Amino acid sequence: MLEINKDKQDSDTDGFFQRLRNGLNKTREGLLGGLANMVSGSEGIGDEELEEIESRLLMADLGIEASTRLMQGLTKEMKRRKLSSYDDVLSCLRRQMVEILMPVQAPIEEIFVIKKPFVVLVIGVNGVGKTTTIGKLTNYFKGFDDKVLLAAGDTFRAAAIEQLESWGSKNEVPVVSHQSGSDSAAVIYDALQSAKAKECDVVIADTAGRLHNKDNLMQELKKIRRTISKFDDELDLEVLLVIDAGTGQNAISQLRVFQEAVGVTGIALTKLDGTAKGGVIFALAETFGIPVRFVGVGEQIEDFRAFHAESFVDAMLDIEK
Repeated sequence: MLEINKDKQDSDTDGFFQRLRNGLNKTREGLLGGLANMVSGSEGIGDEELEEIESRLLMADLGIEASTRLMQGLTKEMKRRKLSSYDDVLSCLRRQMVEILMPVQAPIEEIFVIKKPFVVLVIGVNGVGKTTTIGKLTNYFKGFDDKVLLAAGDTFRAAAIEQLESWGSKNEVPVVSHQSGSDSAAVIYDALQSAKAKECDVVIADTAGRLHNKDNLMQELKKIRRTISKFDDELDLEVLLVIDAGTGQNAISQLRVFQEAVGVTGIALTKLDGTAKGGVIFALAETFGIPVRFVGVGEQIEDFRAFHAESFVDAMLDIEK
């Protein structure tokens, strides 16, 4: 179960690095666009240039805490007269950005599993791409030769059940589903029973999208969480929150509410290719310290990979590997 393969662990291939770099283009342009000309004067980097950099960090949605930390580092380097060029600025930013993100680099395959099945409960607000993420996640686990089963826990929309069944068919894995409108917790309980009977390694459970400020829907998530524990309280459970990078700082409030309700253990940050707010990953890391398991930069299966801090920062700052 989840046997670590060095090639898989280092799965940030050149092809994905290029897609990640392309996906972060809007974020990078907002952060670095025109900055090289601004800081290339013979007088080096001064207060005016630092103010501009701080403004750009905030505009890229790195958040106040992460931006302040980065600016403190840049200011310290400036006072030591070690910021005299654009490359110096990039080098200082890179070093500190990696320091912020390294603590949340924790590939999901490194989670110790006591007993099968390993359960991944996928949650998030409406429209973040949970079901698509499940399809990609299924493919990811199959890369470890794991036997996967899907639970169609989003019973509010018939289309969601159909979409999950389609992903199950594509990945050649079984899907446990009930009729639309059924009790989500019951679906997931049945899926766990089926997985145990079939000796599956992983159960990935879909849930309905819900606004993080709707208490009744959060209560349902709590019920699902209790149902999994009731089935077997020794099962390892990953509560994976899918976040659309385009939501920017609103991702902070989303994560906070889901964390209080069910205890988020991992994050999948999607749709990085469509936003200039990719810096929100630093805000999430600095504020919560919850592992970022995956990043997504497109709709295709190959556009979804395990998160690696250095590669992410290099792609964001357009630094060659």
